[in-house]
Amino acid sequence: MAELTVADGGALSGVRIAVLIESDYFEPEIFYYQRRFAEEAADLHFLTRLWGNKQITFTGHEWRVPFVATESFEELNDDDLRTFDALIVPSGMVADRLRYTEDVTRTPPATELLRRAFAEPRILKGIICHGLWLVAPAPELVRGRKLTVHNNLLGDARNMGARYVDADVVVDNDLVTGRTGQHAHLFARRIIDMLAERRSGAS
Repeated sequence: MAELTVADGGALSGVRIAVLIESDYFEPEIFYYQRRFAEEAADLHFLTRLWGNKQITFTGHEWRVPFVATESFEELNDDDLRTFDALIVPSGMVADRLRYTEDVTRTPPATELLRRAFAEPRILKGIICHGLWLVAPAPELVRGRKLTVHNNLLGDARNMGARYVDADVVVDNDLVTGRTGQHAHLFARRIIDMLAERRSGAS
């Protein structure tokens, strides 16, 4: 995919956003993030497991569009993680693929990354649609918290002890959740507004 030019002077200038990526991503959602966050001058990074490779080409779920991923979260230490203002778990099969662990006695690396992000209230966590699958190995992260999710994952959310809210986007402090990938525009809008408000409050 071609590099997109980042706008100058946007509401999120200087703000770093990480989006997890893997194969079977929902193209309309990911394409929207690429353009919408760029409009606000955010510094956007797509993170994945590279398994020792310099890059991996993933394919989308709808149209099999290739996405070349070059950034890994595998060596991301806590200081590196804290440089991000938001971490987004997208829809599609991304979360299901990333929750794979070759050692069943250990938490999947992507879930461990999410756990570390939840330990940092300053990092805004965004989970949309089937992204909730990534929380399954660590249900305590959302236990007692308000969220929305795809209708197919309603039972999963309740089994995790979350408080389901029938809405397209739900905010619970540093956690923003979206119902489906088709609601990515509403989900991203809320994240942009919250990050911009934080940024203006810090300046």
